[in-house]
Amino acid sequence: MLSSRLNKNFIIFEGDTLNIALQKLDANAEKIIFVISSNSSLLGSLSDGDIRRYLISNPLSDLSNTQCRDAMNSKCKSYKISSALSPLSNLFGEGIHCIPMLDNKDRIVQIAFKNLGGFFIGSNEISTSSKVFTIGEIGNNHQGSLSNAKKLVDALKESGADCAKFQMRDVSQLYKNSGSTSDNSADLGAQYTLDLLSKFQLSNKDLFAAFDYCYAQGIKPLCTPWDAASLKSLEDYGMEAYKVASADFTNYPLLETLAKTGKPLICSTGMSTEAEIISSSRFLDERGARFALLHCNSTYPAPYKDINLLYLKRLKEISQTNFVGYSGHDKGFSVVLGAVALGAKIIEKHITLDTSLEGTDHKVSLLPSEFKEMVAQIHNLEEALGLSNAPREISQGEMINRENLAKSLVANTMIKEGAIITRSMISVKSPGLGLQPNKVDELIGKEAPRDIQKNDYFYLSDIEGVIKKNKSYKFKRPFGVPVRYHDFSRIIEDTNLDFIEFHLSYKDMEVKIEDFLSKKYNLNFCVHSPELFAQDHILDLCSLDEQYRNKSIALFQDVINITKELNQFFPNTKNPIIVLNAGGWDAEGFSSEDIKVKKYEILSNSIRQLDLTNVQIAIQTMPPFPWHFGGQSFHNLFINQEEIINFCINNKDIKICLDISHSMMSANHYGFDLYEFIEKISPYVVHLHVVDAKGSDGEGVEIGKGDVDFLKLATTMEKNMPNVQFLPEVWQGHKNAGEGFWKALNYLEQML
Repeated sequence: MLSSRLNKNFIIFEGDTLNIALQKLDANAEKIIFVISSNSSLLGSLSDGDIRRYLISNPLSDLSNTQCRDAMNSKCKSYKISSALSPLSNLFGEGIHCIPMLDNKDRIVQIAFKNLGGFFIGSNEISTSSKVFTIGEIGNNHQGSLSNAKKLVDALKESGADCAKFQMRDVSQLYKNSGSTSDNSADLGAQYTLDLLSKFQLSNKDLFAAFDYCYAQGIKPLCTPWDAASLKSLEDYGMEAYKVASADFTNYPLLETLAKTGKPLICSTGMSTEAEIISSSRFLDERGARFALLHCNSTYPAPYKDINLLYLKRLKEISQTNFVGYSGHDKGFSVVLGAVALGAKIIEKHITLDTSLEGTDHKVSLLPSEFKEMVAQIHNLEEALGLSNAPREISQGEMINRENLAKSLVANTMIKEGAIITRSMISVKSPGLGLQPNKVDELIGKEAPRDIQKNDYFYLSDIEGVIKKNKSYKFKRPFGVPVRYHDFSRIIEDTNLDFIEFHLSYKDMEVKIEDFLSKKYNLNFCVHSPELFAQDHILDLCSLDEQYRNKSIALFQDVINITKELNQFFPNTKNPIIVLNAGGWDAEGFSSEDIKVKKYEILSNSIRQLDLTNVQIAIQTMPPFPWHFGGQSFHNLFINQEEIINFCINNKDIKICLDISHSMMSANHYGFDLYEFIEKISPYVVHLHVVDAKGSDGEGVEIGKGDVDFLKLATTMEKNMPNVQFLPEVWQGHKNAGEGFWKALNYLEQML
């Protein structure tokens, strides 16, 4: 079960009305809320059924005036976390999926959910579905210096770790010789340990100062109490959870006291036999403790042959929570990554400022740079692991490569509309822009829905039916579609487009425009600049490399010059828009805040070197993980609304192309509201790419199949950008004479 933080949608005051209760019931998945007094004490529960039963008995009641205390069930089940009771799981029954957990004053502090495994430490969820919780074990590696402790906390914060862990001992209580370092009768190991503790322990006062520093730095403090006196001190401080050392996992008196705190426990299992692990787990479970087990080998360093990492699977069975972790004393962090791959949801690893310092822990600790690399690799691995039960889907990058490298079904002869397609008419050729060869049997025997020229691709629509463009689309704003030189004439015929957007490739930069355009057209136009140029040069006007940036400036000036040349064929267009991906991405990771500021400044300088007379630059809003022919990159420029607005204010000649797909992916990744974002940047938007997206890198999916709420989008566009032109930039929408564009326009006609 997952013990959750309090959620306002699960709590209501006794004097609140049933109207408010119904709103909260609609907002939570369990369809139950708990009624509390003004001092947060639990009074009862309230469900839809309770409200219905009350209304049946009191038919004249007014929901807006009736208070929750009148309709609540005062006999709801609850669990007191401060006393040793039977396992919480015993309270769940048919129809009972969540139980309020109370402190010793009957106040709700958490809610336990039957169908979820895990717990919260403050705002950090640790469960089967959460991110790996990374703990940096500082222990006594501060060498008794609060200053060193703070440096280690800083290093953990910089690394991206979730938690900094310390240890607290009252050696006078813990050791039978009261912690004497001059006890000559003590064993050598005990003498050595006491000698280290006498020199390197922090006082409780300094430990509390270190905990406070953790909170100030935004990282969770955790501590291992080695004795009852230390636990009391930590309880008085308000520690949110506890780490149980391997040496104390069979210490039932301490485990019982820990269980009575009601706080989550993270327990290392080093030095314990399986029988002892099972016994201690049952002991904790019987006392209602919420705990996680960490696989551990308590030798320093742990030999690889002794680690037995596959025991994690067995530990899951023993724990019955289906999530476990790993506390590593091995060198490096390769074993840690193996543990994450096997399902570890908690990772604990020692950190030090200097591996040569006195003490056994330093020799198995990671330096700050190594710890940071470990955390980064953990996150990379988590992302790569994905979901075991998720169906295999083609990524955006694979789609690009599939179209470049795979094969298609093509016609090896002219096929007239209405003719029956036979096997002899079909060949398999590269690239993979058409129907995949595995569809050949579905294609054979179909009536050709169109004239198919020799070497034309077959498409799915040749099996399922062709989607044709309309002669007259009806939109309240100018609309268009993307084109290339070679398909321009075919795309624009027999339809009422207001404008077209030329998507230039670097090869298009070399052709004669007169070979494709032969007259003046009664259409408006704009241009989408290439990203990829010859010799694998990806346009980047923000590049920190001056030589690379200068080449990008020159190449983009060529695009501007071509746009001006195109303008003679489209005289209706004044100051044609050039859509630009300005650059700023990085193959290694997102730019830091200071680098972002610098890149925006560089971009401003690059723009000043361009001849922008009679053209309008519209920089695209960007996704977090753009795809190029060299693979996927990281991008965090032209994503944040304040940065976009700031740039446009400081560069008054520059406007924005709002790409809905790009910004939807950014909203998904960063957690902002797409429609509020659109409203904020709308004064600077002169061009719209309206298209769907899925997740943080699923670009250009079929409109209506992704995450964009098009009804909400339509309302936002109408309110904030009523006259801005748009086009559907569907991935490979130009195939089969623009079939994807016509399908998208048919859909959008019902929305915009």
